[in-house]
Amino acid sequence: MILHADVRTMDAAHPHATAIAISGANITYVGDDASSFIGPHTDVHDLGGRSVTPGLVDAHCHVYGLGVDLESIDLRALATEQAAAAAVIEGAKRIPAGEWVLGRGWDQNRWPGQTFPSHDTIDAIDRPVVLTRIDGHAIWVNTAAMKAAGITSNTPNAEGGKIVRRSNAPTGVFVDLAMALVIRAMPSAPPEVRERRLRNGLSKLAAVGLTGVHEMGLERETIAVLEKLAAAGQLPVHVYAYLLGDPAHPPEDSPKPAVGRFEMRGVKFYADGALGSRGARLYADYDDDPGNRGLWVTEPATLTRGVEAAVAHGWQVATHAIGDAAVGAVLDAYLAAEKSHPGDLRLRVEHNQIIAPQDEPKMVAAHAIASMQPTHATSDMPWAEARVGKVRIQGAYAWRKMLALGVPFAAGSDFPVERISPLLGLYAAVTRQDADGNPPGGWYPDQRMSLDEAIAAFTRGAAYASFAEDHRGMIAVGFEADLTTYDRALSPMNLKDLAVELTIVDGKITYQHAHDAPPHVETAAYGPKMEGGGPAPTPGIDD
Repeated sequence: MILHADVRTMDAAHPHATAIAISGANITYVGDDASSFIGPHTDVHDLGGRSVTPGLVDAHCHVYGLGVDLESIDLRALATEQAAAAAVIEGAKRIPAGEWVLGRGWDQNRWPGQTFPSHDTIDAIDRPVVLTRIDGHAIWVNTAAMKAAGITSNTPNAEGGKIVRRSNAPTGVFVDLAMALVIRAMPSAPPEVRERRLRNGLSKLAAVGLTGVHEMGLERETIAVLEKLAAAGQLPVHVYAYLLGDPAHPPEDSPKPAVGRFEMRGVKFYADGALGSRGARLYADYDDDPGNRGLWVTEPATLTRGVEAAVAHGWQVATHAIGDAAVGAVLDAYLAAEKSHPGDLRLRVEHNQIIAPQDEPKMVAAHAIASMQPTHATSDMPWAEARVGKVRIQGAYAWRKMLALGVPFAAGSDFPVERISPLLGLYAAVTRQDADGNPPGGWYPDQRMSLDEAIAAFTRGAAYASFAEDHRGMIAVGFEADLTTYDRALSPMNLKDLAVELTIVDGKITYQHAHDAPPHVETAAYGPKMEGGGPAPTPGIDD
């Protein structure tokens, strides 16, 4: 039982209430007088005017990738290549002999000169080193890793990828599908390691208010571990997963029924790379790199065939598309699939980061879902306009434009690219500012959301994107009792300092803030330069 609360129901018919009654896993009352539901054994939480919303759901994230990240060397805050290399050399001493050294978070855009790093600075480590860029779309490796993978000056670029070279010799940086040239040499993680990583990632979610996640792209070996955990009742949140797919070889089976809190009815494809590493595919050249239009991770014709085949087998397709040309190609593929297979397909454009004006009507016609990550905008804003110029930036990170078009909108974080807290996404969506309140008024403030719109994107929008809108995403009688409560009444002015008070999944408390301890707040995550894009399909690092 929740009393004396600011209940934001996300139910248009009854948007506000002060009390919620719960029986078992479901909500039995929403209103202002729940006294008749209180018995001698009722567990009552008096919120004293603090807010409660439907349980927050991250509609695009990588829990397994977070588990890997927690075991890796963190390079996010380091301001030079030399500082990053020193951290790797020191961190490698703590990794058991015989294991590959993994790290994540380097970002050449933070470094003087903004140039890619070289294997030279990490060759002091005599075993393979693989360091994933912050956006997951490039790796930096040492000579030992290239030797293990058989990489030489004669190794050709992979289709949909790029080996960065100096005088024809590989520098140790591999972009997008070229990463697979190295990753395929890594030892495959056994089931017990996958389970450990999943458990570690899942354990971080309740404290930030998450009651569900959309896990964006897993190998079947990892999916089998998730199914096992779900069957044993050991998933602390609802996991709606997507199979990591290849449009050239789409899945030939069909989705299976849900198991406990786990369901996988979707497949994840990639159209292009990321803007930060200039792998996002654009219609015209990058403004800061003439002659470069980015990469097709999947050529449009192949993507169209793959989408059609996946839809024919009953899969919901979610496609990574960041550049405007990639978004346009995805929408063309979706329109073709809808024509061949009319119905409620709910095809998703993941990131949808730059959309050209001519493609906006296609977004509507395809009934596509815009799956976007608000913190990507506030992380990318120091350099994004330099990539695409003042005209194209008008169609970038354009949440308000999607809402105005009536496009279904689901919000996420893309963690571990960004920090995991959805509260950071609420703040970014409403303000389009960093932690210091810059820029004043917000970056392209015409694209800001209202607070209720932002909450809806992390609740009702996420539910719709996973075919769950009839039982999740709102606080309403008969809906599942998934709730997030906060340490104060929500307002646009206090989002930066917000913390979670209670997290409730299926009527059970999964997190409760201890008032003798500081609340869980990820303030560092508002800060600059956690580039958007999402982990690329590199089995062994981000599945």
